[in-house]
Amino acid sequence: MLGGLAKTFFGSSNERYVKSLGAIVQKINAFEPAISVMSDDQLAAQTIKFREALANGEKLDTLLPEAFATVREAAKRVLGQRHYDVQMIGGIVLHRGEIAEMRTGEGKTLVATLATYLNALPGEGVHVVTVNDYLAARDAEWMGRVYRFLGLTTGTIIPNLSDQQRRDAYAADITYGTNNEFGFDYLRDNMKYDRASMTQRPFNFAIVDEVDSILIDEARTPLIISGPTDDRSELYKSVDLVVKRLVPTDYDKDEKQRTVVLTEDGTEKVERMLEDAGILVGANLYDFENTQVVHHLNQALRANVMFKRDIDYIVKDDKVVIIDEFTGRMMDGRRWSEGLHQAVEAKEGVQIEPENQTLASITFQNYFRMYPKLSGMTGTAATEAAEFYDIYKMNVVTIPTNLPVKRVDEEDEFYKTTEEKFGAIAKKIREHSAKGQPVLVGTVSIEKSELLSAFLTKEGVEHAVLNARHHELEAGIVAQAGRLGAVTIATNMAGRGTDIQLGGNLEFRVEEELGEMPEGPERDAAVEQIKREIAAEKARVQEAGGLFVLGTERHESRRIDNQLRGRSGRQGDPGLSRFYLSLDDDLLRIFGSNTLFAKMMRNNIEDGEAIGSKWLTKAIETAQKKVEARNYDIRKQVVEYDDVMNDQRKVIYEQRADIMDAETVGEVVVDMRLETVNAIVGEACPPNSYPEQWNVTELKEKVAATLNVDAPVDEWIKAEEAIEPEMVEERIRAAADALIEEKAAELEPETWTQIEKSILLQNLDHHWKEHLAMLDALRQVIHLRAYAQKTPLNEYKHEAFALFERMLSNIREDVTRTLAFAQFRMQEAPALPELPDFLTTHIDPLTGEDDTYDYDGGSAGLVTTRLPQLGIPQPSGGEFGTDPSEWVGVVSRNAPCPCGSGRKYKHCHGALTS
Repeated sequence: MLGGLAKTFFGSSNERYVKSLGAIVQKINAFEPAISVMSDDQLAAQTIKFREALANGEKLDTLLPEAFATVREAAKRVLGQRHYDVQMIGGIVLHRGEIAEMRTGEGKTLVATLATYLNALPGEGVHVVTVNDYLAARDAEWMGRVYRFLGLTTGTIIPNLSDQQRRDAYAADITYGTNNEFGFDYLRDNMKYDRASMTQRPFNFAIVDEVDSILIDEARTPLIISGPTDDRSELYKSVDLVVKRLVPTDYDKDEKQRTVVLTEDGTEKVERMLEDAGILVGANLYDFENTQVVHHLNQALRANVMFKRDIDYIVKDDKVVIIDEFTGRMMDGRRWSEGLHQAVEAKEGVQIEPENQTLASITFQNYFRMYPKLSGMTGTAATEAAEFYDIYKMNVVTIPTNLPVKRVDEEDEFYKTTEEKFGAIAKKIREHSAKGQPVLVGTVSIEKSELLSAFLTKEGVEHAVLNARHHELEAGIVAQAGRLGAVTIATNMAGRGTDIQLGGNLEFRVEEELGEMPEGPERDAAVEQIKREIAAEKARVQEAGGLFVLGTERHESRRIDNQLRGRSGRQGDPGLSRFYLSLDDDLLRIFGSNTLFAKMMRNNIEDGEAIGSKWLTKAIETAQKKVEARNYDIRKQVVEYDDVMNDQRKVIYEQRADIMDAETVGEVVVDMRLETVNAIVGEACPPNSYPEQWNVTELKEKVAATLNVDAPVDEWIKAEEAIEPEMVEERIRAAADALIEEKAAELEPETWTQIEKSILLQNLDHHWKEHLAMLDALRQVIHLRAYAQKTPLNEYKHEAFALFERMLSNIREDVTRTLAFAQFRMQEAPALPELPDFLTTHIDPLTGEDDTYDYDGGSAGLVTTRLPQLGIPQPSGGEFGTDPSEWVGVVSRNAPCPCGSGRKYKHCHGALTS
């Protein structure tokens, strides 16, 4: 009660904070008279002035008032739009690394120019993140006019750009792009083998448009780059034929450990057979060029010697199916990793299935937390304020509207069944459309939008249905949803970023009707005529009540409902909103099926009858809050688990960068060799033990297999009265060092350094890839520890740390072994390996579809009709020809269809051939 009283007198904390920013707005306005009389050249020279001030030690906060006033004047001259005072408040909030919640139609795109310009002045780059490629291209061109006027450069990141195009875009002062593209570029960069081939600069500042969609909705699933392992079917088959010609004396097997290794004679025999088959590079199996062959050979040996048909696996329907060793049951869908399954398939002569393995992944939470300063803007964020602060440490600030909101939000109407509800909706739409009021209908799924479309067709109502994910058509349809009597059906999220203006959207009408008309007086007259038509139509729509937003169902999240409602009543326009619900709706069916309310409705409401009250609406909102809390817990758990891997990812990526940047990595290699020797000796010669207790045989074998040197430990023991493990370590290390120094002396220092770097990076990547697979497997089963009264997250941290330690040990040992056994011929230094082909994946949480483009089927460009007009470079879609039958197997299924529809190939012409 006291809190409510204080709020009445002093306002909420948000209101007090916004009020405090008024003093800064007054300073901005004070600059306007002086700046408005500047010439264009003088205004553009402001950027040089600001940069000189920064170089002299000025802070951005000090420059803010004059810089914001400069941007406002530039926007007024270039775009014909002057920032309102409330938009200035939004710009200050963005600059401070907070989230600006601004109602739809309040000009968030224009607001972003303020903080973007100010933070781009130091020249360290600003990223503006959007939800789709269309908006990235549109905003980069639209707002880019302001930036270019003021002397700043802009770049755009869209799919299918070359590395050089991406580098150029990231080198710009301001870079627009989608969350997926920014995230994938970060992962790709950390798979490169050369610093010069990386595209991104160090992170500085990012503004996330539709921040709730990107940082909450899409953050439920990580970005994943996967690719085929280096395994190839023909190589498996060829190596399998070689292994089948071996006899038991060619290898030693340990059934207890389920391992098998070649003997010395067996190795020589295999080398000759592989050489004859044209598989071996050179004559030595252990040359580093043959690493892949050795891996295949080891797996083929295990498959043929250790794994038995009808015991470890069966062959069913031409597929190898694993048999669980404990239950004896078939494990359909499970596959052995590291190429073992393919080796068994080669052994049995069945089709060898390709295996894609995760090469890199990151969640949006951990990606965006790498920015030193992060801000965002959206129409709906207050309901998720706690999550934004907990995960991203960002406060949500609600910005007041420029004009009072006139939209009327009516109470929800409840029906017993979906059919009754949709029948009532169709009649209501026909009634409002007939009097000229435009109607925007929000549905929760494609299925529901098509069902409602059938009802409207039956009622004889003309309407547009928007339920596909091609952004170009989406923007065009939604932009005209405010025209007289228009009826538009869309999913609740559709069209975000596109303003619905009463009477129609001038930009889209001009492009549609005058797209072919050349510039000149005739075109200018036609544009003026369209403006007059829009103004007249807007007046009629306002008389009819403005835009009527009709929700066919409540979403699990109040935020999505608020987004839909917010499409109506922009900039003081009249508007109306109402939601229609039934007991068949997912929210009520899943979360409220046994409530008193549901039982009352079933028993007391007549068929076709509707009820509505504030109490019922409040009950629905309470259910939504519970679902939101549950979903937040799920997302938080995903972040907590990914944080474990994120710490390890940072270590690996930093090590990769250090290796690429270092002039020489000799010290790193020496340290690895030292630790490898320590580990080998420590295992065979435990501390505080006597020489007679040492496992001398194992020590000699391990030293020979890992370091390629002879260690006559038994002779040292006989010759020395008191020998310590430290002495053994020192002698083995000296022999190993001498061997490497001898190899290095045969080559030029630059060549040797490049070889060491290449071996280090390849081993690091190989083991990191395997480690990711191990963590993924661990993540899937760690919840079982809860049955032992243990906390799964704590167990995961412990296990992941142990796996990471083991991975580092394996890297040290493998690098040491590779260098010890490598044989070099006098020729040019080996080129750094190319980045492999891979697939980029991000599963859209709302549709379940992969909303990224893959790279497995050629260089299909972003095929739209609008991007070229915006000046965005793109590959030609014509490279595939005009005959759709020729596209099969050439165009990637997730790439845009070459026909130009804007849809993915698999949903367009590809659907006809799949």
